[in-house]
Amino acid sequence: MSYIYAIFILVTLRCVVHSEAQLQVGFYSHSCPAAEFIVKDEVSKAFSQNNGLAAGLVRLHFHDCFVRGCDGSVLIDSTPSNTAEKDSPANNPSLRGFNVIDNAKSRLEKACPGVVSCADIVAFAARDGFQITGGLGYDVPAGRRDGRVSRIADTSGLPPPTSNLNQLTQLFASNGLTQEEMVTLSGAHTIGRSHCTSFVNRLYNFSPSAKQDPTLDKLYASKLKQQCPKGSNNVNLVVPMNPSSPTVSDTEYYVDVLNNRGLFTSDQSLLTSKSTANQVHQNAMDPLLWKSKFAKAMVQMGKNGVLTGRQGEIRKNCRVINKCNLKNKQENLELCSEELKQEGTAWQAES
Repeated sequence: MSYIYAIFILVTLRCVVHSEAQLQVGFYSHSCPAAEFIVKDEVSKAFSQNNGLAAGLVRLHFHDCFVRGCDGSVLIDSTPSNTAEKDSPANNPSLRGFNVIDNAKSRLEKACPGVVSCADIVAFAARDGFQITGGLGYDVPAGRRDGRVSRIADTSGLPPPTSNLNQLTQLFASNGLTQEEMVTLSGAHTIGRSHCTSFVNRLYNFSPSAKQDPTLDKLYASKLKQQCPKGSNNVNLVVPMNPSSPTVSDTEYYVDVLNNRGLFTSDQSLLTSKSTANQVHQNAMDPLLWKSKFAKAMVQMGKNGVLTGRQGEIRKNCRVINKCNLKNKQENLELCSEELKQEGTAWQAES
């Protein structure tokens, strides 16, 4: 009982003591000098086998940072007692790239055991995914720690493809991002694919007064209907987000939006205000500017809700939280408190 009491005291203290540790470029330069090279090598190998994985890695980072902050919680597997983020309809079956993270983590644990966090691996891999498809490389501040909680309920904060402009702006603002950064990061839809289920309502059941979304280019809608037949029960049907160059990080996405060929309602909503429409036009006309802004926005997004210092943990396996063992209470007291702090999370000390 004294251990449990001590944990609750520690939880209280953590609520008022803010970690002063900050993310920094070159965080692993001494503790694991090859860390970023290893991640980049795994991304490169995966891309050579499946060039769609680059987009998956960018999206993986986004979906991680928008739920509980950039703490690698999106990587945690579900258990019999808990359905994790990755099994939310917002993530499954669309999220991919988990094996790339696993492979990088396996190599890093051999090279530098217990040093590089899964959250940082995701951030590095997203940068490398963007760069390998033609985007700009950028320095990734690191030092994130891994979270110990992953719950399906928390994915309600992810912006659905049906979002309007106000909803998008509010969701991004709640994650420390401006409306301009939202427009910039939407450009990630220049690569990758989407399941038909994410937009099929625009084709067949848009509103009581219009079966097809009137803002959708008619020729484009016709092609989408061929790829996503009405009444199909095949949940695995996918289409490219940007048909003209689905594996290249360019500004054709913004050209598509300007021509009413944005795939999602959320994409097309960028034209519903003068300021965001101007940004779409500017990005479409200046690829280098957009790539530069995208890199900066990714760095900014990567700072959202991070755990640093002694917060969280460094997972040994990105899919599973480290076992909480109070036998070594000095080392694990703070670690175990993470689970007690989160209501609804199962916690059990080993005897």
